[in-house]
Amino acid sequence: MKNFFLAVILVFSTLFSSACVDKGANTTTTGGDTGGDIKVGVYGDLTGGTASFGQSTKNGVQLAVDEINAAGGVNGRKITLVIEDDQGQPQQATTVVQKLINQDKVVALLGEVASTNSLAAAPVAQAAKIPMITPSSTNPQVTERGDYISRVCFIDPFQGSVMAKFATNTLKAKTAAVLGDNSSDYSKGLTQFFEQEFVKLGGRVITKQTYAQKDQDFKAQLTAIRQQNPDVIYIPGYYGEVGIIARQARELGMNMPLLGGDGWDSPDLWKLGGASLKNSYISNHYSADNPAPEIQNFVKAYNAKFNVAPDSLAALAYDAAKVLADAIKRAGGTDSAKLKDAINATKDFKGVTGIITLDANRNAVKSAVVLETDPSASKFNFKETIYPEGMSAPADATSNTNTMMNSNTMSNAGMTNSNSMNSNMMNSNATNLNTNSTMNANR
Repeated sequence: MKNFFLAVILVFSTLFSSACVDKGANTTTTGGDTGGDIKVGVYGDLTGGTASFGQSTKNGVQLAVDEINAAGGVNGRKITLVIEDDQGQPQQATTVVQKLINQDKVVALLGEVASTNSLAAAPVAQAAKIPMITPSSTNPQVTERGDYISRVCFIDPFQGSVMAKFATNTLKAKTAAVLGDNSSDYSKGLTQFFEQEFVKLGGRVITKQTYAQKDQDFKAQLTAIRQQNPDVIYIPGYYGEVGIIARQARELGMNMPLLGGDGWDSPDLWKLGGASLKNSYISNHYSADNPAPEIQNFVKAYNAKFNVAPDSLAALAYDAAKVLADAIKRAGGTDSAKLKDAINATKDFKGVTGIITLDANRNAVKSAVVLETDPSASKFNFKETIYPEGMSAPADATSNTNTMMNSNTMSNAGMTNSNSMNSNMMNSNATNLNTNSTMNANR
């Protein structure tokens, strides 16, 4: 009899619980998983001053999603992209992310490229508990906005130090000038970290000049720099201004090396700077010349779909989408908390921009490449790879990394000349890649 009453109580309890379910509460913003297609939001600058960055990012994500869906999707579900243009404006980035979350009900966000815009949008994603992966915002503060925010790129403290090491050890520079964008968190961060490392290595930053984004005349700043005659000029800005700066510098007879970061990487750079870009170098995330099969498969597929070679922003966006798909698979769905945890647990994911492991702050720990400008061919050529402290070239570098070698083996500061941009095929935990499927940013 006791068992009978317990059974009756259990039945009524179950019926009562079922009756109390709010059918409208099972939404992505509250961590539910309703099945069907997986909606992912993509936001970036598609029509503003850095539209080349946004277009590359959109293309990279699209290629990855096309491949994922062609291979059967994630756990049998297709990914659907909802793409928004923030026009390169922080306030607009906030607005479009609010729309993607509240109206479109996306389960995750991919974007932005500009650190300033990511910093504006990240608090919205964090408050809504929607995971956001930025492919290429390198300012350290971005992931400090909360545990739902992560990235697949290295960060500015490392990128700034890379060019300081290159200037010191490879170019033998003793003095440097900096010409930075005072309206950009990206540029200000790189200026800080370049100077710190350059001074640490025994160099001197003898003058720092600034400009504002969309400026067109830099001759006053360049003239002040010319008077100091530095060995190198570090220009941590974006392609729209950098191309013009290079041209005006050469017009003033300034032929020293120009150094920069990944913000230079755009097909539009060559249109703006032309031959003036000769004798310039940048830090970047990958080299499209890397012969590793998975990188060349990516380059071939991107070229076939978009009729242009993929820059680093496209490659990072591709990796970000693949990392997200891999995390959804490991999480068993799109429950926001579980998905966040799966993204943050990403380890040894083999992407086209390197082996991606997220640290405790949800930043990717990976190597960087130094590329030399080749304006005659409108392309960047691999120069060398520089690793973070404590990281060295993989043991299997000859089989699955960029085996291009610089004839002068570097020994200083732990640098090596084989481009160890990772390799092997995409992480087997990610959805099966269809490499035969076919696929331009303000940090």
